[in-house]
Amino acid sequence: MHVRRRARGNRGGHRSLVASLALVALALSGCTATGEQIDRGAMTPATSAADRPAPPGSGTASALPRSVPAWVAVPRIGARSSLVPLGLNPDRTIAVPPVHEPMQAGWYRYGPTPGEKGPAVVLGHVDGDGREGIFARLRELRPGDEIRVGRQDGRIARFVVEHMAQVPKTRFPAEDVYGDTAGPELRLITCGGAFDSDADSYRDNVIAFATFTGVAPSPAG
Repeated sequence: MHVRRRARGNRGGHRSLVASLALVALALSGCTATGEQIDRGAMTPATSAADRPAPPGSGTASALPRSVPAWVAVPRIGARSSLVPLGLNPDRTIAVPPVHEPMQAGWYRYGPTPGEKGPAVVLGHVDGDGREGIFARLRELRPGDEIRVGRQDGRIARFVVEHMAQVPKTRFPAEDVYGDTAGPELRLITCGGAFDSDADSYRDNVIAFATFTGVAPSPAG
């Protein structure tokens, strides 16, 4: 289903879109069981942006113009993937990369691009087809950890993790994930928690909330 990118300031349209995007939890149900449980002690419930502490080493950085992201890298967990654009399924869940390609991450193309003002969203599997997924270790991230996103304009947008959350899919924090933000932010999302064999999916989502800190130097620089 084609959904137009909402105009800034259209709060009614924003609320409608955020409500529909709460179904992202269902869209990530293609993960398969590995028997590995999430360390719940490392997670906290999702909180509003106003309540979350500033990440270590973060600062105010000017937003970048829109540019399609090409890749994402999370050094702490050894994750790196190209990014495929993801739209919406007919039931208004966000499409995800094929579960048969669990190491492939994707970005929600109707939202801001990484570095642009607002929350950019990147999704990846924790596992699939009995193999480890790109975000198998996402739960290990801590405040201050770095995330880099390469963009088609040649810039590398640098983010630092501000907050980690593990939440039941039935209570997915759509407003915190997709709602307006004062500056550029990034969300990484995967499955987590106990595996529900009846539903053939994990019960929770693991979400990394990160804040833009500026443009990172290129490897050649």
